[in-house]
Amino acid sequence: MAPFIYLASQSPRRRQLLEQLGVAHELLLSNAAGDIAEDAEAIEAERAGEAPRDYVQRVTAGKLDAAVARHARRGLAAAPILCSDTTVALGMQILGKPVDADDARRILRLLSGTEHEVLTAVAMQSGAQRLQALSVSTVKFESMSEAQIDAYIATGEPMGKAGAYGIQGRAAAHIAEIRGSYSAIMGLPVYETAGLLRQLGWAL
Repeated sequence: MAPFIYLASQSPRRRQLLEQLGVAHELLLSNAAGDIAEDAEAIEAERAGEAPRDYVQRVTAGKLDAAVARHARRGLAAAPILCSDTTVALGMQILGKPVDADDARRILRLLSGTEHEVLTAVAMQSGAQRLQALSVSTVKFESMSEAQIDAYIATGEPMGKAGAYGIQGRAAAHIAEIRGSYSAIMGLPVYETAGLLRQLGWAL
């Protein structure tokens, strides 16, 4: 068993959660010199009629495929490769990362005073073996005033985050209830990830 895993994600929150588990990891990102272009936008593009659960699992699998190919191209040491993706859904509507402040405002207005789902898929490749899991949580926002929405957008937190918020940041002041996995809402379901690692022989 390898003494570490590769994490194919730039998210500092995922690194933090792996550290919480005590799992040594190295980053496997697509920005190394000489790396061929990888079309992340194509992987994340929504397909007509695709359910949020299907979407997040497909995107995660696509990112893992790219990471496995990246690992092979670089001739790196063998170790499990981990990918994860988080999607926020209001019914069948997928609320992705806002493109700008106006888009963040639109998304937060939709979430204000409602319940929505946060779906986080995790997938791991070890040799020819692929394991995957899905965590689904429910988050309830209080009704936010326009002033509160504007103040939150001004912090810069909504940018780069699915659903235009991060539960570990100032958005927590507006979250009345969660049902499910807090770590999955952050970006990596710790329980499910530990389960996958146990299947690969890790003692967690």
